[in-house]
Amino acid sequence: MSSHIQLPFVSASEAPTPRVVHLVKVQDDKTIAGLLGEHASFLTAQGFKAKDGAFTLLPGDGGAGAALLCVDEGRLNDPTAFGVLGTILPEGDWSLLPHGMESAVQETALLGFAMGTYQYRVGVVRSFTTRLVVPDEAATVIAYAKANWFGRDLINTPANLLGPKDLALSAYRALENRGADVRIVEGDDLKAAYPCLAEVGEGSERKPAVVVARWKAREGAPRLSLVGKGVCFDTGGYDLKPAAGMLRMKKDMGGAALLLAVMCAAIDLQLDVDLELRLGCVENSVSGHAMRPGDVLRTRSGKTVEIGNTDAEGRLVLCDLITEAAESAPDYIVDAATLTGAARVALGPDLPAVFSNSDELAQLLLESGSDTADALWRLPLWHGYDAWLDSKIADVGNITSKPMAGAITAALYLQRFVPAGQNWLHIDTYAWNDANSPGRPEGGETLALRALLKMITNIRRSS
Repeated sequence: MSSHIQLPFVSASEAPTPRVVHLVKVQDDKTIAGLLGEHASFLTAQGFKAKDGAFTLLPGDGGAGAALLCVDEGRLNDPTAFGVLGTILPEGDWSLLPHGMESAVQETALLGFAMGTYQYRVGVVRSFTTRLVVPDEAATVIAYAKANWFGRDLINTPANLLGPKDLALSAYRALENRGADVRIVEGDDLKAAYPCLAEVGEGSERKPAVVVARWKAREGAPRLSLVGKGVCFDTGGYDLKPAAGMLRMKKDMGGAALLLAVMCAAIDLQLDVDLELRLGCVENSVSGHAMRPGDVLRTRSGKTVEIGNTDAEGRLVLCDLITEAAESAPDYIVDAATLTGAARVALGPDLPAVFSNSDELAQLLLESGSDTADALWRLPLWHGYDAWLDSKIADVGNITSKPMAGAITAALYLQRFVPAGQNWLHIDTYAWNDANSPGRPEGGETLALRALLKMITNIRRSS
């Protein structure tokens, strides 16, 4: 992530007299009553009621002397439970004071505040008039918050300002500054190494680029290979999307943004892992050079793919990268992509779909998501549908003719490029907030970021 990201945090030495935000469980009637004190009747008359997300300022000498936020005890691990602080706290410096809560809640609240404070506007340098005091040992929350903002910034950037080369350079700078071994593959080298991915980008004047990076904490650490779809804009190609379908297609590189942010945070936190990253940065456009329905493309694996729909381009980007990732037999491969509308129909915008050939890996991610309130949902690799991808003239089709199970068949397509015995997990994400909510402003979102970082923290060598 950019080293220039500044968060709305301040050290205790920089803010010697902050006002206090009291964090109290909804169920803690005694503490709430004590904090409201003589002002209870007045605040109640103003509409305050102790429920999840309830916030009020507490009077002090000369104005608001403190603040109170109520959080349901079942949501104390959820940053968004504290996200309202990012938009509702008055100007000035504030410190958090949890009541009857574990110490970890403070970091969760700090992250929620940062997530709620986030704003994106082209050409505007962020400045903060409301800040929270962070403890001296705040490396984890700072890394998580910066990763969240970095990923959001990339997704929110308009496609005219973030083409394939721009995305690749952003990744290069962020990773090289952290000591990773990183290179960008372009031109003839890219066409030779990733022939199927290259065909996706042929329709655009902005040619594709692939980022390949490596960083490891130590020899012998668990080796995890990350693969991200970085389609900077998706017109659908010759199977052109309708106008409404294109409005958010700058977010079609959300998988790449997510995994780049994950790798940056993992390095910042010096997690015990050997990390590889591959990002397929490309634009799916229309021209006389673009792939057509009915074309047959050759992949890095040697398999041929019949193009049934040019708008199913993400899997064409990923299959070459997954093939290369598997060639060195890492312990695990994880890919992420804004791959199918079918996943959104099944699970809605907030739940990324998870597919995996490893029950152990899938369970680790799901448990990590539960621990960090960053939920995902596993869907099956139902091999009864595998034959739907068969082609009469190629090894596989990129779509099926059936209007069902689109997320599953997309995952089954990717699995065809995963060697037997290779642990693999696929995340189909939306990467967007459709509307403002606490901690989740409308726009790009790094869904599964916290879950993935927690998973990496707990990952072990595969047997």
